[in-house]
Amino acid sequence: MNGVVQVKPGTHSRGWDEVLPVLPANLEKMIARLPDHILARLEEIRLRRDRPLMLGAGGQDFFLRRDGQPDSIPESAYITSGDDMEKVIQNISGSSVYALEEELRNGYITLPGGHRVGLTGRAVLENGQVKTLKYLSGLNIRIGREIKGSAAALLPRLLDQPAANIHHTVIFSPPRCGKTTLLRDLVRLASSGVPQLNYPGRTVGLVDERSEIAGCYRGVPQMDVGVRTDVLDGCPKAQGMMMLLRSMSPDIIVTDEIGKMEDIAALEEVFNAGVRIIVTIHASSMRELTNRPALKYLLQLNMIQRFVLLGRSRGVGTVEKILYGNEVMPRR
Repeated sequence: MNGVVQVKPGTHSRGWDEVLPVLPANLEKMIARLPDHILARLEEIRLRRDRPLMLGAGGQDFFLRRDGQPDSIPESAYITSGDDMEKVIQNISGSSVYALEEELRNGYITLPGGHRVGLTGRAVLENGQVKTLKYLSGLNIRIGREIKGSAAALLPRLLDQPAANIHHTVIFSPPRCGKTTLLRDLVRLASSGVPQLNYPGRTVGLVDERSEIAGCYRGVPQMDVGVRTDVLDGCPKAQGMMMLLRSMSPDIIVTDEIGKMEDIAALEEVFNAGVRIIVTIHASSMRELTNRPALKYLLQLNMIQRFVLLGRSRGVGTVEKILYGNEVMPRR
């Protein structure tokens, strides 16, 4: 069959069965016909009005035909209709789009189970800021998955055994290399503890600005982020770190995708308070980190003790390299 897509088998937790009910019945049936090994690795369902239906699985994307078969040829794909889009929006909003104004302003909606729907359309501005979106034309349903144990092999390399705590850690990689999945499991382990490593667990403050790590639905984490973790959901990173530092007495503060100077300033306050940090950054190399002014300043603070580079050489989430702080920025 020309254009057929092969997705390699693999082991992942379920999640696709929780998001299919938000789709119209015809799309739900089409996707449910996919082979089990593709469904098990399903990551994204992308609907763009009047354009081919596209799915992502196992790091690959492909089009879906009307008979439910994956294909690499867009001309063979099912074309997402305006009616399809309308039904999805009605399903995720409970038939009241106005109830989602805050979520539309942020550009995404979190579903029960921690799955996210990204949205595009026409931005409505008020005083130069996005008030909401209308004429929604694109939806990206991202399936949230816990892969428990994905950070188990990494954790011993990050432990500060004398302090029974975590070293200050930066995890970095290009997009779609599993940073958030690894970070989620690392938070779980850091919070709940690992008796086999004589690590008792620590109080973790998690700033989850985009609701991706804990997958909160109405403020309640849908993912297992550990028994000692306090989550600030939907809060800007810099502000959230300060709020947690002042109010929740964390031993470790965790957040995703730092990069602004205000983030680094907040991290400096965290360092000065004696609290450990775990953060992620979008970057493909140490050189790329040092070329960005805010991140260069972070390195010059000489506080980061572990740098973890993720890649895909042996699949998503491969730990390609671990650098120690003195290897990156030697102390004078």
